[in-house]
Amino acid sequence: MTTTRFAPSPTGYIHVGNLRTALMNFLIARKTGGTFILRIDDTDQERSKEEYVDQLKRDLDWLGLHWDRIERQSLRLDRYAAAADTLRAMGRFYEVFETPTELDLKRKKQLNMGKPPVYDRAHLGLSDEQKAAFRAEGREGYWRFKLDQTRIEWTDGILGDISIDAASVSDPVLIRADGQVLYTLASVVDDTEMGVTHIVRGSDHVTNTATQIQIIQALGGTVPSFAHHSLLTGPQGEALSKRLGALSIKDLRAQGIEPMALLSLMARLGSSDPVELRSSMDELIAGFDITRFGAAPTKFDEQDLFPLTAHHLQAQPLEAVAADVAALGVPADLAPRFWAVARDNITTRADLAAWWALCRDGAEPVIADEDRDFVAQALTLLPEGPFNDQTWSQWTTAVKDATGRKGKGLFMPLRLALTGQAHGPDMGALMPLLQVIRAKT
Repeated sequence: MTTTRFAPSPTGYIHVGNLRTALMNFLIARKTGGTFILRIDDTDQERSKEEYVDQLKRDLDWLGLHWDRIERQSLRLDRYAAAADTLRAMGRFYEVFETPTELDLKRKKQLNMGKPPVYDRAHLGLSDEQKAAFRAEGREGYWRFKLDQTRIEWTDGILGDISIDAASVSDPVLIRADGQVLYTLASVVDDTEMGVTHIVRGSDHVTNTATQIQIIQALGGTVPSFAHHSLLTGPQGEALSKRLGALSIKDLRAQGIEPMALLSLMARLGSSDPVELRSSMDELIAGFDITRFGAAPTKFDEQDLFPLTAHHLQAQPLEAVAADVAALGVPADLAPRFWAVARDNITTRADLAAWWALCRDGAEPVIADEDRDFVAQALTLLPEGPFNDQTWSQWTTAVKDATGRKGKGLFMPLRLALTGQAHGPDMGALMPLLQVIRAKT
């Protein structure tokens, strides 16, 4: 049974980078009939906030990424303590006392000597007396995992064969001096005990994966299948990290982006397949293939979401937007016609308001000086409302016969006079919805 997880830290709102990870893990689970776990990594009690947990759930629910079970790391601290005790008993966990300043000086010295800045294990094997002396100085101990300095190898679902020399990696800190269990240990314990079989995450975790593999093996767990997707950049290849706050799912939703537009883009972005708008989650699941993704940084431009949203809305039946249309005050008998006219002329649902305002209140006319006499004459030929499907055709024919105008010279001034816009719905379809004509000359 395939089991995947999405494990965000509730220290901010979920953004497009998080979504990419969540979606890939979700699609893998659904494609194999497996289990998708939402795991809240909230061991950092100082930075974790419940408001972010609540918004995270709302965002995932809105997107249709429904989890099979939810877990919270803050409720599993006893499991991490037990794992730490196991590692201590095995001699794979050791207490150290170096200060950040001391470690920074060591790193600088190593770099100046042309060596990699790897922890030198200076505090490995401290005696009880040495530890007591450090504590007497007011230092607090924290805990590192002792790596076996061999090569760590795995076949990555995206990157292919990976081989990392553990001697080139510092023994990772797993428990801070204040007792906080860090991500690396908590994640390993959870993945092992929850039976996670597949993990997809960003390529910035590759080195972290290498150390986690050794911890999993030390604890007797089964190493999951790992896949590391590329990181997102801006449209010009610039770092996206500084803008992620503005690219939260919450904010994109507020801008009117449709869930399927966002999911369709994220399900293909960075792969060798073209982005294709999907109409359902089932289509997304069926078309997903993790092996089609590459390692190169992936450009993301939020502006690409707007045409996808427009195309999605154009394909929707009235039932999908009925609440939005009703909220505008569109009479029920006009709703089908209004949606048929408006849907090809909106980018987001919010754009419906302007089209209904035009129908209900009329528009401020746009009339060029050279067209004033022509429009004034045309308006005298406009029949009294209510209008029907034939009104536009009959009116423009009458105006053509009376003035001799034809083509764009005939139709554009009349469109501008009635709608104030050079583009928009077919006027024949729009006329029956126009309840007020405000054109003046």
